[in-house]
Amino acid sequence: MKNKMLSQNVADHILTMITVEKRFSAGDKLPNELELSQELNVSRTTLREAVKILVAYEVLEIRRGKGTYVTERALEQPQDLEQLREIRVDARDLYEMRLIFEPEAAYLAAVRGTDSEIRRILAYGERIETEIQNGGDRTEVEQAFHKAIAQATHNEFMNKLMPILFQAISKGVALSVQSERAVWDTVSDHRMIMEFLEQRNGEGARNAMKIHILHAMKELHMQ
Repeated sequence: MKNKMLSQNVADHILTMITVEKRFSAGDKLPNELELSQELNVSRTTLREAVKILVAYEVLEIRRGKGTYVTERALEQPQDLEQLREIRVDARDLYEMRLIFEPEAAYLAAVRGTDSEIRRILAYGERIETEIQNGGDRTEVEQAFHKAIAQATHNEFMNKLMPILFQAISKGVALSVQSERAVWDTVSDHRMIMEFLEQRNGEGARNAMKIHILHAMKELHMQ
């Protein structure tokens, strides 16, 4: 808990450098990890955690092989992390909506989906795992995975809820950079969902989807 509070404080300090002190502008690269950790008098591990927090809130972005940069949106953000944390409330509400309808969607997909629809869902699930293993951005393929499940329900209302689902997934993926366990829970949970869908086990798919969403809410501190 102490380490977590320290990384939050460091994140707030970096945010102040950007929004109050105007030391960095949109598009600027932060000093390298060693220099910045020495300046802030914290360990490199703590600094990495702080950077992850600011990446989740779209204040910073990591460009692989190049460094960490201030985003265009950074200067539009509220000027302290207390306000930024309100984003979690929105995410929690969206995840509660997922909890209401996605387990039932998984059930219906298992019992109603065509063979080709089930194969498409499984293919997207495998791509998500590949993106996670490669450290890539899985947002779009994760959205496609859940959209494919909704489509396999053959229920038009489920498909109309997709914009809400996409918002929840986008926020969840962004927040999950703070929790390695949340990322790997996604892999194991998806495998379980996919197994039950492939077996055409509606009850199993329903329960697996519920477990998946509850895992995410717990790991992302939405409960």
